[in-house]
Amino acid sequence: MNLIYIVLLSLFSILVLFTLTKLIGYRQMSEMSMFDYISGITIGSIAAEMATSLENNFLEPLIAMIVYGLVTTLLAFVTSKNMKLRRMISGSPFILLNNDQLYEENFKKGHIDLSEFLVQCRINGYFDLSQIQTAILEENGKISFLPKAAQRPLTPHDMNLDLSEETLLPTYIMDGHILQENLHHSGKDETWLFNQLKAHGCNKPSEVFLATGNQNNALNVYQKNNLGGNDVIKE
Repeated sequence: MNLIYIVLLSLFSILVLFTLTKLIGYRQMSEMSMFDYISGITIGSIAAEMATSLENNFLEPLIAMIVYGLVTTLLAFVTSKNMKLRRMISGSPFILLNNDQLYEENFKKGHIDLSEFLVQCRINGYFDLSQIQTAILEENGKISFLPKAAQRPLTPHDMNLDLSEETLLPTYIMDGHILQENLHHSGKDETWLFNQLKAHGCNKPSEVFLATGNQNNALNVYQKNNLGGNDVIKE
């Protein structure tokens, strides 16, 4: 009976967590503020305790979870209206590097050391600090980089090229199944789809792993294959 009780409470806690997440708003961990992170792990901890508790006092942790969720939602609303409170809770960005000058005090305020900063530079493709004009430590812990003008990738605007805007490309087939809604919204039908598949040597959608539209009003088709995990490129 205890095992059944734990299973039922676990399922119930998952339902409550899902509801609270929808209420709070789903953001990636790196996009969370410090308070969101603290609230998230606390709610998860309470849910785990509620699920594994063999006593019939699940109402108390349930109320605690709801309170944490409501407070987080309320703070998100208040901080969206009050800039000072938002900075106090979420923090402010710090300039770490600008015009070849490292700001030591901002490194201390942001609790980031030079080794970690250099790692983030390399991850973002900057192995030479002289290529960076400005580096900013954002509130979510990520570092934003502004490259120097000479280091920016060449763009069509730099070459005075007038290009047409690209549109979102629909997915028509996924794992062998036709996505009828996407097909309908793009103004296509199955006749067009099957003709496109035949042009790629496919007789039926079940042979296709993924098929997406492209800018040429045609299909990009990725057929299914039987390659397993052991079929790797050997150097």
